[in-house]
Amino acid sequence: MKAQDSSIRSVCVYCGSRPGRDPAYIAAGRALGRAIAAHGLRLVYGGGTKGIMGAVASGVLSAGGQVTGIIPEFLVDMEATRHSLGQLNELIITRDMHERKHKMFERADAFVTLPGGIGTLEEIVEIMTWAQLGRHEKPMVFANVNGFWKPMLDLLGHMGEEGFVHTAHKVQPLVIDEIDAIIPAIMDRWAELPPAEGDGEVIARL
Repeated sequence: MKAQDSSIRSVCVYCGSRPGRDPAYIAAGRALGRAIAAHGLRLVYGGGTKGIMGAVASGVLSAGGQVTGIIPEFLVDMEATRHSLGQLNELIITRDMHERKHKMFERADAFVTLPGGIGTLEEIVEIMTWAQLGRHEKPMVFANVNGFWKPMLDLLGHMGEEGFVHTAHKVQPLVIDEIDAIIPAIMDRWAELPPAEGDGEVIARL
């Protein structure tokens, strides 16, 4: 296993493949993409070119940043257009969702969750579960655009109060309302982490 690198290089963004009803969601996606590029970081995301997914990727690319899209074959035509996929700097097509999620984890140094649906929720909850089990300490952020994640955060608080989050100190996602504050907060959190053993091999067995 390798030691953790001292510099953050990439950010994984989980978000909806649909735009949602509030125009602020798409605007937040584009703004986050521009911020990722402005800080010299690479976007790692689910490869979609529609909805908020597409907004994040276009935000990065429009600002001259680098994008890695990871998408299973069966979702290519549902979440993307093949022409737009050709604009990504790197495209990885996986066999299934399981492989996709593991590759996204391996390529990312931090995780940001924008508004989305069941798939988006499932992705960040899995990352939080791995943190609770002590498998990683990578920064995790809920981008709480117009309070979108409040019901989820209330549920997490309720779980803790009822005694079901037994290692709450290991599950400390940042909750940030302002998009421009997300990347600086991630970089600050990353700088606080001690050098650690790599966890890719352990995660691969979960």
